[in-house]
Amino acid sequence: MPEFNLNRVIVGRLRRGDDILAALAAVARQHQIVTGWVQLLGAVERARLAFYDQAEQRYLDFQLDEPAEILAGTGNISRLRGETEPFVHLHLTLGDGQGRAWGGHVLEGTQVFACEYAIWVLDGPVLERAPDGETGLKLWPPA
Repeated sequence: MPEFNLNRVIVGRLRRGDDILAALAAVARQHQIVTGWVQLLGAVERARLAFYDQAEQRYLDFQLDEPAEILAGTGNISRLRGETEPFVHLHLTLGDGQGRAWGGHVLEGTQVFACEYAIWVLDGPVLERAPDGETGLKLWPPA
């Protein structure tokens, strides 16, 4: 299992209308983040999320076409095997106006209303995601 040291913590706010994944990837590029842990809160104008069907080994995506609060947002930054760009893997739990919760894997098209983030930048080996034959997901190597 690789070990990491905490290098620094980057905090900031995304702009209204940003695509949340693209904006976080831009922050990672700007600060040369290779490996990091992400936490965020705020609200979205609309969301595009997915649930991974383990039996079918495919994502089932859905949209929430209304404003929602980000109740919890967590993810990480690493690389896809063979790529040099940062890859942001993010999950959100969202709350709607009736107090219902929605959640899942974040897809492109999730639009920020207001979003504050913290990224814990880690020093250590480069973590690369690669296809995993057992799950069908792109995962880090096992410990």
